[in-house]
Amino acid sequence: MIETSLLRGQCTPRHKTNRATGDKPGRFVTVLISLLAIGFPDSASAAAPEQDGNTFFEQKIRPLLVERCYECHSKDAKKIRGGLSLDLKDGWVKGGDLGPSIEPGKPDTSLLIQAVRYDDEDLKMPPKGKLSEHEIALLTQWVAMGAPDPRTGGAPAPTRAQIDLEAGRNFWAFRAPVDPPIPVVKNAAWPRSGLDRFLLAGIEEKGLQPAPLADKRTLIRRATFDLIGLPPKPEEIDAFLADEAPDAFDRVVDRLLASPHYGERWGRHWLDVARYADSNGLDENVAYGNSWRYRDYVINAFNQDKPFAQFLREQLAGDLMPVEGDEAATHERLIATGFLSLGPKVLAEVDETKMEMDIVDEQVDTVGRAFMGLTLGCARCHDHKFDPIATTDYYALAGVFRSTKTMETFAKVARWYEIPLATKQDQARLAEHAKQVAAQKATIDALARSANEKLKASAGAGFVLPKAPEPLYPQATKDELKRLRDALSALEKSAPVMPSAMGVTEGPVADVRVHIRGSHLSLGEKVARRVPTVLASTGAPTFSASQSGRLELARWLTDPAHPLTSRVMVNRIWRWHFGKGLVSTPDNFGALGGRPSHPPLLDWLAQRFVESGWSIKAMHRIIMLSSTYRMSSTFDPKGVQLDPENLLHWRFSPRRLEAEAIRDALLTVGSRLDPTMGGSLLNVANRGYFFDHTSKDATNYDVGRRSVYLPIVRNHLYDAFDLFDYSEAGVTNGDRATTTVAPQALFMMNSELVDQTARTLATELLAPKLSSDADRIGRLYLRAFGRPPEPAEVTRRNLP
Repeated sequence: MIETSLLRGQCTPRHKTNRATGDKPGRFVTVLISLLAIGFPDSASAAAPEQDGNTFFEQKIRPLLVERCYECHSKDAKKIRGGLSLDLKDGWVKGGDLGPSIEPGKPDTSLLIQAVRYDDEDLKMPPKGKLSEHEIALLTQWVAMGAPDPRTGGAPAPTRAQIDLEAGRNFWAFRAPVDPPIPVVKNAAWPRSGLDRFLLAGIEEKGLQPAPLADKRTLIRRATFDLIGLPPKPEEIDAFLADEAPDAFDRVVDRLLASPHYGERWGRHWLDVARYADSNGLDENVAYGNSWRYRDYVINAFNQDKPFAQFLREQLAGDLMPVEGDEAATHERLIATGFLSLGPKVLAEVDETKMEMDIVDEQVDTVGRAFMGLTLGCARCHDHKFDPIATTDYYALAGVFRSTKTMETFAKVARWYEIPLATKQDQARLAEHAKQVAAQKATIDALARSANEKLKASAGAGFVLPKAPEPLYPQATKDELKRLRDALSALEKSAPVMPSAMGVTEGPVADVRVHIRGSHLSLGEKVARRVPTVLASTGAPTFSASQSGRLELARWLTDPAHPLTSRVMVNRIWRWHFGKGLVSTPDNFGALGGRPSHPPLLDWLAQRFVESGWSIKAMHRIIMLSSTYRMSSTFDPKGVQLDPENLLHWRFSPRRLEAEAIRDALLTVGSRLDPTMGGSLLNVANRGYFFDHTSKDATNYDVGRRSVYLPIVRNHLYDAFDLFDYSEAGVTNGDRATTTVAPQALFMMNSELVDQTARTLATELLAPKLSSDADRIGRLYLRAFGRPPEPAEVTRRNLP
């Protein structure tokens, strides 16, 4: 946690005598190891939130049932086989001729799972061919989850006519933000900004008081971890403590925002939303060898404070934007479209049309969640169950991405499209290399011709040169030819690789037909490309017949009057600062999402965001320079009783460091952090396979680079990331879970990373110039926690 373990040094393990040797660790080493075991509170673990079962059913299970089961087991079948209907929940609950087909939570004893696994010779479904292992795994997972199924009774899914658009437009998230009046508060001396007044009004209404301001050591540590993901240096702390100017903290914030490490920290937050990874993950686990270019683009965008509106437009339509700036700027916009290409893909899918529509579905869902906070993907098979999004709305947007070229070919193993990025210098190098290859070949040919002429001259009249004369050459000539050919082979292998990036471009423009129940095998009406009807009142664009519509969509999303885009992004920024958004579900602003805890404040921030030119750094300053951000986490029994979740923000809620910050802090404290920025650490070639026949991943994570640069292999995440609640790289995720489990503590005591850090730090701190353990412990606490140790922490003794 930023403000429990990391700031106060609490919850450290106790080291006992080694029973095998009788040795006891020295007091200094005990303190050292204890300090490195950071981040674990005394309280019992908090379980990770359960996956949304209904969403899992709608996105994974219903389409599978439609495609593979409905032909024989639905009301539309010519004859329902075995009496089992799977198009309604009641169907599988009642079961068929053999009884209930599913025992929720018990896949191994469920008839449906036994049938698809082909466990019984007399019960094989589908009878014409076994499902893929991936499909069987999805069904098994669904049953293990308790078989969640939102289809109630025998009622059909709501039709488009049942969607009340007027009621939908009155829902809070679909109304344009307004600039609310700033409330009047009793304690006029406490607020530093309008933000503080909105929160203080709610605090005072409950009869509470805001917590005291945090001390300066706490504040600089909080801000430094928050903005750059690293602990502050002792000299930075000393400078802040000595600075008595009223704007001392303002200048700390500005210094951190100007640091290149800022982009590494906050770019990583966006990469969670963009579901960034370095492999496809769903089947072949093939390397996305150039996805790192998108990652570096994001980091640079945050460092440059690229306006979020431009950031959005580049990611959706950078290839369609008017040409501005130099070649590097053009390439940057092309790389940005990697946002649409980075998603997981089943590259060995036999049905190419299904693969294409699955990729389109992933893009529609990602764009909806990332920029609008809407679960648009739920409308693929039927009208959205909870939000005013019709199936036709879904396919109107699907047409935009169906008209976009994401894949080079769908033939297995499918290949994604890559954008050429060769500069004039790159092309010149390639031409020079081709010239060298041609010259080497000419030298070989000339030597062979010369040898042939000599053969004919020495053999006399009537000699016919054989088709393969080389065995007749003198040994010296054969040796020289071998040398020249070896050199040619090495030269050809050293050809400069022309840079490219994952991204998209325009494809054949076409509107898409509704896929009944989500299946491309059953098509309905054609839907013209457009934005969702419920939002069409916000400057709805006209989509060109000659382009996909991505640029029009991007411009519409960044219209200042759009009700969702600015709200969704400021809520993400708030969540990444405070650990919880004003809307607790940052990826879902729909009916099943959370309601804003402070609606006027959310709108006020959204208005300031747009007024600032969509500047994310301006939002940091508004938030961090407030009294709200500067509060301590002091406990107040009355506050906990009235507001246990701290929704009113009467104190600063302690937060756990994320996996990357834990690792980077260890590297920093142990003087092992490599500050090199950018580039790739993959040891697998682009489109290469991460796993060979041994199923072992040879990716090297034992490097000193910041965690944001470590490869993210879908389905085989780095152990330390997996242990500390890293983002699920297959889906948009703006709200990482936080768990406390025993293996985390064991990692901090036994992992090689912690051991190496401890040894390096111990070597430095055991230098002769530090005369005593007390001096060393003092230096250790300043370096690891940014504070001097308490007297008890210096004088404590080892337990027997």
